[in-house]
Amino acid sequence: MINYQKAKLSNITKMQELVSPEIESGIILNRTDDEVSTNIRSYTLCLDDEKIVGFCALHIHTQYLGEIRSLVVRESERGKKIGKKLVEQCLEEAKNLKLQKVLSLTYKQSFFEKLGFIEISKDSIPEHKIWADCIKCKHFPVCNEVSLIKAL
Repeated sequence: MINYQKAKLSNITKMQELVSPEIESGIILNRTDDEVSTNIRSYTLCLDDEKIVGFCALHIHTQYLGEIRSLVVRESERGKKIGKKLVEQCLEEAKNLKLQKVLSLTYKQSFFEKLGFIEISKDSIPEHKIWADCIKCKHFPVCNEVSLIKAL
């Protein structure tokens, strides 16, 4: 049975196992167990009979801006709208927090556009995002990700 819920600290090991191939391929930025622990309240999980099949985080940048990040779905479960539902859960959380906009940096532009995100210039991304996250990416400074934003 599919279930969506907030992550717990006890989920971190399984979350890291799930995201590991995406980190190795450079699709998702590596986050240490300590980073995930610090931000555990940001993560929403998709569970199928208690097995993690996907997760996503809503990271808060400012009182007006959040970011969808670390979206991953187990390869065998893709195409079942799990990613869409995870993003929708995060967008609902963003609305409840009264955020005005949600950002995404992604290689899956059309996925986010179907959810109402529009492409923006990377120049409009908050500078602290670049120096906190992007600088740790193996693709930095030559980034092929697309910046998108959604007004809430």
